[in-house]
Order: sequence, then C-alpha cells, then structure tokens
Amino acid sequence: MTHTIRNKEKLLARVRRIRGQVEAVERALDDEAGCEKVMHLIAAVRGATTGLMAEVVEDHVMTHLVDPERHPGALNLEAAGELLDVVRTYLR
Repeated sequence: MTHTIRNKEKLLARVRRIRGQVEAVERALDDEAGCEKVMHLIAAVRGATTGLMAEVVEDHVMTHLVDPERHPGALNLEAAGELLDVVRTYLR
C-alpha cells in the first residue's frame, strides 16, 4: 500500500481546506476586494499547497527511498528518479 493510500483521508482533508481557500480567493475577486486581501488569500493558498507537497514528498522519501525494511542497505533508484521528476515539475 502506498503512502498516499495509507494517508488518504488526511491528504483529502488538506485538499478540501485548500479548495476552500481557493474559493475564498474567487469570492474576494468577485466581491472586488482590495488587492492586499486578495494577495493574502493567494499567499495562504500557496503556503497550503506547498505544505501538502512537502508532506507527500517527505512520505515518499521515507517510504520508498529510506525504508530499511523495504530497501535494506540500498537506495531505490527508480523511486529516486520519480521523486526528482516530481520536484523538477514542481519547481518550474
């Protein structure tokens, strides 16, 4: 079982909170809120998505790269490559 399945409910709860934050940005724009408020809301969304990504990446590393039971004494090169692909995409 992968870590995203094992932590599914926790991750979905975070995604739902992020959805609420994005909806708050939409409402602020629709209500013609000031730019300072809109920027604060956008910053909150960015922080939340960054935190979600950090959690998933950390779980990925701990589960697929350094789990001594699954990969005793060796680095899982395939998992490392997958992680690097995600990080490269994320940092674009």
